[in-house]
Amino acid sequence: MRILVVTDAWRPQVNGVVHSLLALQKAAAPLGGDIRFLTHRGFATFGLPTYGEIRLALAPPWRIARRIERAQADHIHIATEGTLGLAARRICLARGIGFTTSYHTRYPEYVHARTRLPHAVSYAALRAFHNAGGGVMAPTQSMVEDLRARGFRNVMLWSRGVDCALFYPRAATLDLPRPIFLYAGRVAVEKNIEAFLSLDLPGSKLVAGDGPARAQLQARFPQAHFVGMKTQAELAELYAAADVFVFPSLTDTFGVVLLEAMASGLPVAAFPAVGPRDVVAAGAGVLSQDLRAACLAALRVPRAAARAHAQAFTWENSAQQFLDNVRCARAQQNSASFSRSGKASSRAKASEGAA
Repeated sequence: MRILVVTDAWRPQVNGVVHSLLALQKAAAPLGGDIRFLTHRGFATFGLPTYGEIRLALAPPWRIARRIERAQADHIHIATEGTLGLAARRICLARGIGFTTSYHTRYPEYVHARTRLPHAVSYAALRAFHNAGGGVMAPTQSMVEDLRARGFRNVMLWSRGVDCALFYPRAATLDLPRPIFLYAGRVAVEKNIEAFLSLDLPGSKLVAGDGPARAQLQARFPQAHFVGMKTQAELAELYAAADVFVFPSLTDTFGVVLLEAMASGLPVAAFPAVGPRDVVAAGAGVLSQDLRAACLAALRVPRAAARAHAQAFTWENSAQQFLDNVRCARAQQNSASFSRSGKASSRAKASEGAA
């Protein structure tokens, strides 16, 4: 089955969405899924306001429609709600093409953190976007339930995986006072990194990643060590060398970095928010509203327990779940189309009989 994934998030961006889509493509191939991508490549782009490194496509609808036609896909999946996602949605609806979507990012919380726009306004727009499709895929059961409670229809679980051959416990050292508390990910206001850097903790605080909030945080917390963007291989070394992975975000839908850290034998300390409470099991990390207490308690978590828990999350299982969701949505859409055509036929026959 050939599936065209429309995504506004793409390389050179380094984030969980891009990483998950590339891992999906690789894992789906042996399962019969031929994943292709429609991205901003080949289109003029502009930087997302307040986040210039994220490039959005600026293209007339006919060019996007032509790309969709040339893909000759059996199914279209719209992964993001940016300019490409909006255009693809309009084209599919206008042409009667069935599609699914996925919910990667809690935009209402992100937008509220930056602009104070009420959550209800953003969620209303997102409901309209996703409910037009045949199903919306969410990464955790908590997120599935949250979206259903907010009026999203046909919400399906699509979990994530981790490459345990890349991320694994190994002998690695850092020339820093121990214990070493590590954060890895985008350095942006919605990640709540300030909550981690403000903690009174022994040892060292390490921040791997880049983003619009880095300069401000680096100036405010000079004792923390900011090491910038790292490759996957470099991150694997940092995970293995640290003592606790700190995840202060309250807005992430999953947090692939949580799996990477645990696969590396690194226990997690986090708030009990959506994402960590589904991904981090008891014994693999510590979740608490008191993040400092969670950090200190995580020092006592066996590294082997963190690794064992992460090994249950594979990209093969994630890809199979995605393909099953697509097949289910297509079956439901076909059934609905057949039902509508049957009713139309019945009405036509009734009209003929009356005549």
